[in-house]
Amino acid sequence: MLSIVANLAILFFYKYYNWLGGCLTEWMQNAGVDMTVPKFDILLPVGISFYIFQALGYSIDVYRKNVEVERNFFRYALFVSYFPQLVAGPIERSTNLLRQFKEKKVPNYDNLMQGLNLMLWGYFMKLVVADRCAMYVDAIFNNAAHHTGGSFAVASVMFTIQIYGDFAGYTYIAIGCAKVMGFHLHDNFHRPYFAATITEFWHRWHISLSSWLRDYVYFPLGGSRTSKAKAYRNILITFLVSGIWHGANWTYIFWGVMHGVVQCIERFWGWNKARWKGLAKFLHVLVTFVAVDIAWIFFRADSIEQAFYVIKEIFSDMQMPFDGLGITGWMYIVFALMVLVIKECIDEFNINLHLSQSKSLLVQRLYVIGMVMIILCFGVLSGGQFIYFQF
Repeated sequence: MLSIVANLAILFFYKYYNWLGGCLTEWMQNAGVDMTVPKFDILLPVGISFYIFQALGYSIDVYRKNVEVERNFFRYALFVSYFPQLVAGPIERSTNLLRQFKEKKVPNYDNLMQGLNLMLWGYFMKLVVADRCAMYVDAIFNNAAHHTGGSFAVASVMFTIQIYGDFAGYTYIAIGCAKVMGFHLHDNFHRPYFAATITEFWHRWHISLSSWLRDYVYFPLGGSRTSKAKAYRNILITFLVSGIWHGANWTYIFWGVMHGVVQCIERFWGWNKARWKGLAKFLHVLVTFVAVDIAWIFFRADSIEQAFYVIKEIFSDMQMPFDGLGITGWMYIVFALMVLVIKECIDEFNINLHLSQSKSLLVQRLYVIGMVMIILCFGVLSGGQFIYFQF
């Protein structure tokens, strides 16, 4: 219990104290009370949400006797601060990663090649897909008052792609880096935009977080093995925690609650267990993508007011979108999306066309050379940091 309280206290102080203090100050002043909560000028440690949740998971697993107490301090420290996934996940479990530190690791050619290929694809998703889309997204959202619904519609779709390429790109790099050293990290993404429901989306998106919340929040609350009303309550609480985990801002909380509400609706209608095929599945995938897209607007916006303004403009003022990238910039984005969609379709539909895993050494080398050239020619090599570094 002391470990859990200490970890949560550290997370609260660094990430939420100033925000809650500011909210309380504003509420009290609006009520006519002259009170100001003091603020601390502190920097948010990079990736604090990830390694705090990882440490919490270990403490809970020990309490549940799912894992033995690690008495080697340096091994435990390595588990909490393992550098490939330290700052942006995936959130690892002690039952998986901690035990691997006790195993002898030797250089392995297959691990080396698999890891490097994963890292290569991760760099493509980050530099070519995410950072290309970010150029348009930032131009629109950073100057929202000067743009119309057409620009916001395109920017919202671009951000949906950007955040996937950015976060999944980091994950592939982290998993690949660990693989090179002989360690196996859990997958964090499973082609989320092929999901036919929001429930399925969370089985595919940020899997390490959604499974962590399921095991350490949703199930302890009673999960779905209770009355329908309490099951809905448990879903809403779980996704409220998800929103709070992402950041100290009402936009993240609203985003989390939106996902929770939609999942309750899906459960009420039985859509969470539905299995569509053909055209019906395609339409549900499309509707789910639009719903996720709208929710991402709150994630990207600076405030709740800006998010609603953007949505209002999209549905009321659909003028021609801003064309600030030029023909060349849009050609780069279209090319990147074509490569991404082809790769995603190959994996989703299990098409036997994985060039990086070809039996021909020549094909493997041509694939690597081709991907390196694409990244160097089409990537934004001066791009910014990963989005999830702020969490």
